[in-house]
Parts: sequence; C-alpha cells; structure tokens
Amino acid sequence: MKINDLKKRLAKDRKSVELNVRIPEDVLEDLQRIAPQLGFSNFEALIKAYIGKGLRTDLERLEQSPEVSSLIESLRRKGVKDEILADAIAEINTLKAA
Repeated sequence: MKINDLKKRLAKDRKSVELNVRIPEDVLEDLQRIAPQLGFSNFEALIKAYIGKGLRTDLERLEQSPEVSSLIESLRRKGVKDEILADAIAEINTLKAA
C-alpha cells in the first residue's frame, strides 16, 4: 500500500457511513465473546479490524497483479456478474493453495 494511502487510512477524522449487515446469530455471539480476548472494546471494532485486514490483503495482492484487476474490470464491463467473478477468483485461490 502506498504511503499516502496508508496515511489517509490512519487519519482519525475520516468520514464514516452507517451500514446494516445481516450476520448469523452464532457468528455474532462468537465475535462478542472473542473481541475482549483480542483487546477490542466491542465486537464492532473487531469486525472493522477483520474487514480492514482482508481489504489490505486484497488491495496489496491486486496492486501486485494489475493485469488481474484490468481483466476483472473488463469482464464486468462485458456484463459478467460479480457472483461469477467471485466464484472464479475463489476457485483460483483454492487451486493455488492446493
């Protein structure tokens, strides 16, 4: 991640938006249970940390492979649905891990 992007992400005054997400009850219970054990004040902070970590990982991976990002955008413009793209990317990641 570029240093300027990182500085922006660390700024305390970043604008936030409220988002409603449906999460299975058992997942929420687990988040509430482990958040304090991991040093988080509440489960919302833990969710934000998980999202941030996953996002940084994906951004770094995609920035290292700009041709993959270009291909995905081209397929979107041609009408390929996001669900299909996500399935294909998941399949590739599974094959890499094997």
